[in-house]
Amino acid sequence: MAKTIETQWDHQHDYHSSANVDSLKVTHLSLELRVDFEAKQLIGHVQLQFESNNNPNNVQQLILDCRDLTIFKVTDKHGGVLDFTLSEVDDVLGQKLVIDIHQSMREVVVYYATSPQAQGLQWLTPEQTLGKLKPYLFSQSQPINARSWIPLQDTPKARVTFDAVIHVNNGLRAVMSALNDPKMPENGVFNFAMDKPIPTHLLALAVGDLAFEATGPRSGIYTEPGMLACAVKEFEDTEAMIRVSESLLGPYAWGRYDMIVLPPSFPFGGMENPMLAFMTPTLIAGDKSLVSTVAHELAHSWTGNLVSNATWRDLWLNEGFTTYFTNRIVEAVYGKEQADLEWVNEYTRLVSEMHSSDLAEQTLPANVQRQDPNLAFNRFTYDKASMFVHELEWRFGREAFDAFLFDYVSHFAFKAITTETFISYMQQHVLPTFSDKLSLDELNEWVYGQGLPEWFVAPTSNSLDKVHLALADFEQLKSASSLNVTGWRVHHWQYFLNQLPQVITQEQLLDLDESFNFTLSQNSEIACDWFRVAIRNHYDPVLDALSGFLMTVGRAKFVKPLYIELQVAGYHQEVQQIYQQARAGYHPSLQVQLDKIIVINSAG
Repeated sequence: MAKTIETQWDHQHDYHSSANVDSLKVTHLSLELRVDFEAKQLIGHVQLQFESNNNPNNVQQLILDCRDLTIFKVTDKHGGVLDFTLSEVDDVLGQKLVIDIHQSMREVVVYYATSPQAQGLQWLTPEQTLGKLKPYLFSQSQPINARSWIPLQDTPKARVTFDAVIHVNNGLRAVMSALNDPKMPENGVFNFAMDKPIPTHLLALAVGDLAFEATGPRSGIYTEPGMLACAVKEFEDTEAMIRVSESLLGPYAWGRYDMIVLPPSFPFGGMENPMLAFMTPTLIAGDKSLVSTVAHELAHSWTGNLVSNATWRDLWLNEGFTTYFTNRIVEAVYGKEQADLEWVNEYTRLVSEMHSSDLAEQTLPANVQRQDPNLAFNRFTYDKASMFVHELEWRFGREAFDAFLFDYVSHFAFKAITTETFISYMQQHVLPTFSDKLSLDELNEWVYGQGLPEWFVAPTSNSLDKVHLALADFEQLKSASSLNVTGWRVHHWQYFLNQLPQVITQEQLLDLDESFNFTLSQNSEIACDWFRVAIRNHYDPVLDALSGFLMTVGRAKFVKPLYIELQVAGYHQEVQQIYQQARAGYHPSLQVQLDKIIVINSAG
């Protein structure tokens, strides 16, 4: 049976926001910002429109979240100056901006500037870009970094619409998570509008030397000119993905689905900012083998952007459904073999994390209420939650499950929900219909239980039989060059590397490397998996390539595990040398996480 549900927390409350969103709810932002690359600052103001949730006559303060912001002044909409205070700094939450308001007031204007160290902004020098000629700026608001570039109620519970005016010099282009115009204005003034309410972690801005090319009637790519052609080719199936998604979950609600391929320091595979998904260049492998991340960010347009998590404890409602839905898109566009391979690889990652995690961390809700919300992004909120949704499909049958999924998204569209809201919905609308297929106890075991339910059946793929044969041959000390790897996809290689024995001889590692050229692989997924195998077995010929990888790639999925593996294996001096050189190129939010993992010896 499921473990006792923790009771010390108010599950409706977002512990990662100080805003008084339950009393006053900001509904619209009007931004006007000037981008100053020399000072590494955004400077300007934001006008916030808000409404009362209850007791309108008793609320005399509007409380906002901010971090490392310089607040110049706060006024009402007529320019009348308002009193405000800033709280002491909390290491996780930042500061409270407390504004005194009058009872009938429904708008305030905050004049401010960001810090060069803002965790939600990365300022790149020209040398850190592909073109090497012009600087670059991009944001990363998820989970709670929007407050480092806009003072606001930084919680997914407070959906907002927004408009923005961004002033840019240097002939650069600005784009946002809103409707973008591919035509460049000549005066450097960019106007944006998002007329659908979005969670604040989906607020996004990028400024750089950006070119655009369409991939379909409602999709296209922004990126540096030197990367545009290969990005468009890699992601040319985007329109087909949109059509498949609509066939499952209903019309695409956001108008356009554009993407921007960012510099390598972008810390994630992708970020589902509405109308402008952010993508890492590490997805461009030349063979479309890693485009499931495009499908993942697109899937968020329904599960995550329409139906959102109310708190970071509830992240699994975003990521679990989206990871499942990604698999359905991949199956429809690229075939069942690839979808099954990716599902098995998900399970493999999950099992690996289960072996290294405390049982208390292995529930779907991420109980990080008093911790850094970045810790919510783990294999349980993604892959365990995906296994749960896959099981719902298996129990209900695909046709009935698809009808449930469509109704679920429609029911909660443009709403933020908690885990308990989901359980209640299932009790009221789903379990009575499927009482012979799923019980409340089984549902609770999946959601609140630790690890995987005892009845869970792991996914399999007949396509992996040839990998198992190769692994068996390798373990019998047959040479790597004699292994039959004909027709292997990237997913076969990933599975092979992740299933290798923990301990491998230097001779075997050299044999593998010479046969398959793993150390110099241009596929980032394969390179990372190989580096981990090599590190734990002290295969030092990889160190130069590994160092180069860590200095040029800033994706947290790769960077964090590699540094951890290096430290566990005793490469402390190498870690310090690499990190001291690479740190400046990482996104500030990743720097904060790595600084807690890596202890730098100041003496060098």
